Amino acid sequence: MSKTSPRLFEPLKIKSIEFKNRIGVSPMCMYSSKDGFANNWHLVHLGTRATGGAGLVISEATAVSPEARITPDDLGIWKDEHIEKLKEITAFLEDQGSVPGIQLAHAGRKASTSNPWTGGKYLTEEEGGWEPVAPSAIPFFEENPAPLELDSTGIQKVISDFREASKRAFLTGFKVLEIHAAHGYLLHEFLSPLSNQREDSYGGSFENRSRLLLEVTRAVKEVWPNHLPLFVRISATDWAAGGWNEEESVKLAKLLKLEGVDLIDCSSGGLVPNVSIPVTKKYQVPFSEKIKSEAGVLSAAVGLITTPQEAEEVLEKEQADLILLGRELLRNPYFPLEAAAALEADIKWPNQYLRAKPRN
Repeated sequence: MSKTSPRLFEPLKIKSIEFKNRIGVSPMCMYSSKDGFANNWHLVHLGTRATGGAGLVISEATAVSPEARITPDDLGIWKDEHIEKLKEITAFLEDQGSVPGIQLAHAGRKASTSNPWTGGKYLTEEEGGWEPVAPSAIPFFEENPAPLELDSTGIQKVISDFREASKRAFLTGFKVLEIHAAHGYLLHEFLSPLSNQREDSYGGSFENRSRLLLEVTRAVKEVWPNHLPLFVRISATDWAAGGWNEEESVKLAKLLKLEGVDLIDCSSGGLVPNVSIPVTKKYQVPFSEKIKSEAGVLSAAVGLITTPQEAEEVLEKEQADLILLGRELLRNPYFPLEAAAALEADIKWPNQYLRAKPRN
């Protein structure tokens, strides 16, 4: 490390895992799977970000069941046959010095659509789609058919699916597991009163709306080793009147910390369409700062962080413990290597690329 010791390149230890820096690859759907299977696209896509120097590489939202997919092209981990290729990927990530992570997800009422570059439209069963499920029979778009409201059997299946997927994630070699409870997908749908209008023990009060996420977390903890980090991604606000908000997010983060969650990945939005979001540089950083300071738990910052200086400032101000980058790492998978040069940190480069390392 250089004399300046930039925070971005300080190691971060969570439980038994040490990340070589504070830069992580945020989960980003690739819509490039068939029947949930990973393939060489995922190996090269994720592997390139590891070669580029990211300390943590989190795979895209990975479906815990076929009906949990957003599109028929989503990555999955609902059957043992998915493990083999994913295991090849985790091994490569670790060979590059990155920690492999996985985000487990259920799309809820936002399921059964075509992928974005073919329109993202709702798919009927005749078109290769399926019936989405949700806390209440309220569609995401008014013109869509109403999703199936989950009964107690359906809720128990969701919990079981997350548990079984977590077992496979460990066998696959992932060292970080993130539960996806953001962006309007199933677990977020239960949290928000805009999408959850149930009258049973899973609806109404904050405690009831939080129940499913806490039960999923406990089920995951039953099989995910205690020495490995567990993250939860939340949408800190729905950006909509009467929806999930920052104060509830702090309360939830405190409960998740008690359940053994190590870090809250702080995003926002996605629950309802056509809301006004003030998208500016670092616009979501205040959420990670609030969660970190008020809930007393590690947090990750996301959202239009595009320069080394911006990332460094977030850490210096103790607004987050980890920086997760999405689009910036799509544009430039070697952002971490270039950030080290910009911040005058002397980090290890891949041996194969040493001839290109800048010399001070």
